[in-house]
Amino acid sequence: MRCKFYAVTTAALLSLAGAFISPRHTRVALSSRDKIRNANTQPLYESAAPFAGSGPRQVDMNQYNLPLEIIEQEWSANVVAKTIDNEGGIFLSCKNLREYFVDHIEVEIPRPASGVGLGIGLQEIAGGREDGLGITVVSDLIEDGYVNSLDVDIMRGDSIAGISIQRSNSKDVNGGSVGLTDSRETVSISTECLGYDGTVDAILSLPDAKTDDETLVLNIRRIRRKPKITVNLKYPPSQDTPDETIELFAGENLRLGMLVRGVKLNDPLAKRFDTKSEGNCGAGGLCRTCVVNIQKGEDLLAPQKTAEKQMLADNPRWRLGCKAFVGYGMKEGEMTVQVNPNQWD
Repeated sequence: MRCKFYAVTTAALLSLAGAFISPRHTRVALSSRDKIRNANTQPLYESAAPFAGSGPRQVDMNQYNLPLEIIEQEWSANVVAKTIDNEGGIFLSCKNLREYFVDHIEVEIPRPASGVGLGIGLQEIAGGREDGLGITVVSDLIEDGYVNSLDVDIMRGDSIAGISIQRSNSKDVNGGSVGLTDSRETVSISTECLGYDGTVDAILSLPDAKTDDETLVLNIRRIRRKPKITVNLKYPPSQDTPDETIELFAGENLRLGMLVRGVKLNDPLAKRFDTKSEGNCGAGGLCRTCVVNIQKGEDLLAPQKTAEKQMLADNPRWRLGCKAFVGYGMKEGEMTVQVNPNQWD
């Protein structure tokens, strides 16, 4: 088990200030079998980019924070293969990707004066590999430490994925005859998926402070639960199907999320805009067989785009399930949805 308390200084960012050992934490060997996995699949019911359909955030995301005991058990690492569009690498993830996700938080603070520590404890919860890979998290925030005095958004269980130093450089132009020009310099290091020793070595590689107005940017990773949307489904009497309630997560496509939960959307009475006489258009938005009537919770869906709005102009409360994403703004809530609205009297 490795759990030590470090104080961040302006000279080297982290310097040993003592020891902090908690019996709760155990050191787990990071192995390719149970901690590093390939991230080459995407759940069918989600958008290609997680939460892409949920739009700009409109709520305080801290309401989705998890208890520390869950966070400690959930951290994992994913290997992402290099492609033309992606450099690839090893990134922090969580085991239960269905209910949880790794959020990215940027904390910007003034770089403290020389000799003043941040008051952050670091804990290696997975490691023991020759290549230095592992998972290191924040184990403690000292009550009277620098970070706590600033009231910034860092909590136990977070992982520091990177640190940047931002500072201004001024230099004379033409020997001072023109004046000074300012430029912004950024020095960054990555600590994502490094063990305890690798994290400390990376942090110690940061340069000393040049000025007294430098800024530290901490790139934080935090496991949070996904916002949940309760969907009450009502079926037309002619379908002779009992009403039911399902649960979706923010970012899910309404049609696919319902299909994977066993809800069939294939209204034969739909007014089609394609050349087929039956079946669906494969989420192209033309067959309208996945149309639903939103009786409650319309604000939990991503707004209609122009084509969908024009197609459903005669029924403003209707939505194409294939074009609607739930949890807009990362909000939770409850929806009431009529399935196959063409079959209702």
